[in-house]
Amino acid sequence: MGINAGHAQVVSTSAAPDWHALPVNAVLDMLDTSAQGLRGETAQARLAAHGPNALPAMRPVPAWRRFLRHFNDPLILFLLAAALVALLLQHVVDAAVIAVVVLINAIVGYIQEGRAEQAMSALRAMLSANAHVQRDGARIEVPVTGLVPGDVVLLEAGDRVPADARLLRGRGLRIDESVLTGESVPADKTSEPVAADADLATRASMLYSGTLVASGQASVVVVATGAATEVGRIGTLLGGVQAITTPLLAQIGQFGRRFTLLALVLAAALFAFAVLWRDYAWLDALMIVVALAVGLVPEGLPAVITITLALGVRRMATRNAIIRRLPAVETLGATTVICTDKTGTLTRNEMTVRLVCTAAGAVQVEGSGYAPEGAFGPATGAEAARTAAEGVARIGALCNDARLQDVDGAWQVDGDPMEGALLALAFKAGVDVSALHARHPRLDEVPFDAGYRFMATLHAEPDGGALLCVKGAPEQVLALSRGQLDAEGSLQSLQPEAWQQAVDAAGAQGQRVLGFAQARLPQVPPGFGLSDVSDLVFAGIAGFIDPPREEARRAVAECRAAGIAVKMITGDHAATAQAIARQLEIADAPTVVTGRALESVSDAALPALVERTDVFARSSPEHKLRIVRALQSLGHTAAMTGDGVNDAPSLKQADIGIAMGHKGTEAAKEASEMVLADDNFASIAAAVHEGRAVYDNIRKVVAWTLPTNGGEALTVALAIVLGWSLPMTAPQILWINMVLTITLGLALAFEPPELGVMQRRPRRRSAALISPFMLWRIVLVSLLFSVGAFGIFGWAQQRGLDMDTARTMVVNVFCVMEIAYLFSVRYLHGSAFTWRGLVGTPAVLWAVAGVVVAQLAFTYLPWMHLLFDSRPVPWLEGGVIVLVGVALLVVLECEKWVLRRLDVFEELKHAPDPSVARTGETR
Repeated sequence: MGINAGHAQVVSTSAAPDWHALPVNAVLDMLDTSAQGLRGETAQARLAAHGPNALPAMRPVPAWRRFLRHFNDPLILFLLAAALVALLLQHVVDAAVIAVVVLINAIVGYIQEGRAEQAMSALRAMLSANAHVQRDGARIEVPVTGLVPGDVVLLEAGDRVPADARLLRGRGLRIDESVLTGESVPADKTSEPVAADADLATRASMLYSGTLVASGQASVVVVATGAATEVGRIGTLLGGVQAITTPLLAQIGQFGRRFTLLALVLAAALFAFAVLWRDYAWLDALMIVVALAVGLVPEGLPAVITITLALGVRRMATRNAIIRRLPAVETLGATTVICTDKTGTLTRNEMTVRLVCTAAGAVQVEGSGYAPEGAFGPATGAEAARTAAEGVARIGALCNDARLQDVDGAWQVDGDPMEGALLALAFKAGVDVSALHARHPRLDEVPFDAGYRFMATLHAEPDGGALLCVKGAPEQVLALSRGQLDAEGSLQSLQPEAWQQAVDAAGAQGQRVLGFAQARLPQVPPGFGLSDVSDLVFAGIAGFIDPPREEARRAVAECRAAGIAVKMITGDHAATAQAIARQLEIADAPTVVTGRALESVSDAALPALVERTDVFARSSPEHKLRIVRALQSLGHTAAMTGDGVNDAPSLKQADIGIAMGHKGTEAAKEASEMVLADDNFASIAAAVHEGRAVYDNIRKVVAWTLPTNGGEALTVALAIVLGWSLPMTAPQILWINMVLTITLGLALAFEPPELGVMQRRPRRRSAALISPFMLWRIVLVSLLFSVGAFGIFGWAQQRGLDMDTARTMVVNVFCVMEIAYLFSVRYLHGSAFTWRGLVGTPAVLWAVAGVVVAQLAFTYLPWMHLLFDSRPVPWLEGGVIVLVGVALLVVLECEKWVLRRLDVFEELKHAPDPSVARTGETR
């Protein structure tokens, strides 16, 4: 078959051959190449036909378009129109305030967003610069971008695989595929075909672009380049994922559209009524209506929300959660399910020996990671079990190519993770590894190979002869053994059935198992090779596990207490994943579904399966995408954590993508909204806490802004409709709006979390920004504000005060009532009548002080009288105005108390009792 046909199969995912299932000769024939590689002119022709081995670059969005699209919002457009009208009516100050708020909102959005193309750049950066290939029968170095299907590439330990390739020949080849599969242990590779239906993690005959050669050497033939590789396919998935609108943005957008329509209708109706039925001059009516519209529209809301989110970003940064997009802050507060990768996220990504089983008994090993610290003692049997286990530890230390080193107090392995764990085991068992190697220097070795699945080393004995040490797959080492050691250390007949039961039991606990054996040779073999590894004495088995992070266990418990489900999605084995899930207590009885089983489930049936499943094993990038989308179809707000390239598409698809900062790839970070600086799953729980607090503060801003604006608008509208004298002029309405928006409204952005914030159920994604309780509050407070304004206005007129003084008193009573309402709205879920509630935060105190100073200037400075027709207010009347505010606070707190007792509104049913709430639940 010619290369064109073969390559057409490569680049078409649906028609691509199962390269991993084909014999080497068949692969070479299909690619029209040989083990000696391509001819130079053939390679150039294929490069011209199929393009460079690189991922396609995304077309960047022009900067001006990214900036202008932040003005494409109904609320923003309405505000701009109001600013224009205010400017035409010569209200320059108010027009400038509105314009600045809109401009700041657009600038912040422009800076924070528009980084999607960086995810593809990070994927492209995974490719090495050059590769060693066989062409024209000679080994040459070519740019990775110049590789084509049919090229024969030569790889060594430390190289990054430059393209998807079929293994031709390998020696001791192990590939770190964690960025694609999530596996924490390097995969063994063999040139033998594997089953056609093998999943990505078990395709032992394939090497994939972007993975690393952990050990060994290889000769491979390229079968796919560029976008046709697994990494390229992930890039295609990533490019096809649309950014999800966060709950807050969706709610604000919907609110903006509805509110804009309502404001326009009401403004037009009021203008028509004033002109046609109340004989207002059209210019005077227009001025009043514009002032009301500007007062009614919460133009400061976008800026205050932005500031609230920014403060949340700063608080989260102190807790090692770095936010890349502002709206992600409040999305965390709405999270109902966290889909988390296992390796390196819930676990340490450091192999540890947990169990050593010998014929004398089992020994449990404590400790985690590569630190040579932890208890080493028999779980069953007598002290003989420990002695036998020490023999296994010595074999593991001798048959070993790794090194442990202490780097700034952290133990790290240089070499294979499982061999590093064996060195740590030897230290825990009290073995002096340096002395052991000095007493038994290595003479020769048979490196590990996937074909025979063991490693053997030959060591000199002090008294002459040689010591043969072997470790590998238990069944393979058992097959090479002629006997085993009993509890007394004597040779006895081998019992393979009993050992298989022990291997199965360890596997059921999620442990990876190695077998160990040795043989004492009377003399050193003249030419040590594979055939000399026989007649072994089986010493025992060791069970390895990538231990869960202790802080992750606590974080999972906190998330579950907050009503957030945790689902593990991993490329690891089902038994291993389920065992880790049990240890982390992700669920009371974790259920597991494999990727292969997932593929047989239709899109219609998938959501129900995903809802009841706790662990997804052997998962591919497509599986992760399907899982996240299924959860979102059920109304969940899904967070996805991960660190590998394979996580990038699902990180982008999720409502909130969370990447690991230390071990995470750049592709994962760029596809995420949040990065954990300490790779600590526990930081997610802290971020959720802050996210809920931020959303609470945003709701408080809305709950304060709409009733206060509504009270002003209702007061003036009622005066026009009823034919009464206007209690405020248009400039005075604009004054209230300008002064209070930049003081009291902003103070709520600095509010600390209320008590019990992590004891509430997550809010539903469909939950409206304006809840029934908030709607009730808007109506009630607007009416109370109108009653207070008309009451003061009428009382001032009865006392014989002139119209300008009466209107000045109305402006002041509005400010006092809004201050009183601020103290009430600070606690949506509790009472303001506490010491903390009445004293207020520094931000509240500064805001109140600012309003008081501004109102004193408004009331008593002569130049303010000229601008706003204000007048000095007698001190007695000023005292009454303050009492109106106090009365309003008492009424609202009594209303909250009654509503909690009546269980009228859902969001108040679970409010914590301030008298019993834990004081430690503050920031």
